[in-house]
Amino acid sequence: MAITKAKKETLVSEFSEALTQSKMTVAAAYTGLSVADMQKLRRQATEAGVSIKVIKNRLVKVAMTNHKTFANVDMGLLSGQLLYAMSDSDEAAAAQILANFARTNDAIQLVAGFDAAGQLLDTATVKQLAALPTKDQLRGQLVGVIAAPLTQIMGVMNGAQRGFAQVLSQRAEKVSA
Repeated sequence: MAITKAKKETLVSEFSEALTQSKMTVAAAYTGLSVADMQKLRRQATEAGVSIKVIKNRLVKVAMTNHKTFANVDMGLLSGQLLYAMSDSDEAAAAQILANFARTNDAIQLVAGFDAAGQLLDTATVKQLAALPTKDQLRGQLVGVIAAPLTQIMGVMNGAQRGFAQVLSQRAEKVSA
């Protein structure tokens, strides 16, 4: 069943708005992905604050050419059956969700990405972006780095108290012997 012109215009405007709000958009081929796997991917993406959109590449190209930031982007990589993952809160989240899902499902292949500045990212760059730690992991590492000296100081202080207690214990044993 063909999509009406009004529906196409709605899809283009919705995708253009999502593209504007997104910090990173990642395109991935999903040929051969089952409906159940697609639903699983969408659930995982939603939990991570990433939206998954399946839209015809021709309509994506129209949305991008109508958008001044993406008008000059080379859209040669946008061919075949693609889905688009978008995140408006984390630059790496979309790439990480797709890359993690691709580890267990061969039907997903990362193709390209677009950052908020309108730069095209090739497959290798998107894979490197997906390999970065998440914001929560980075925050945990930062807390660990900040807390390490305090932990070491507490260990030294406890060690001195322990040593003093052992000396008193040994003196008490000598006196009672």
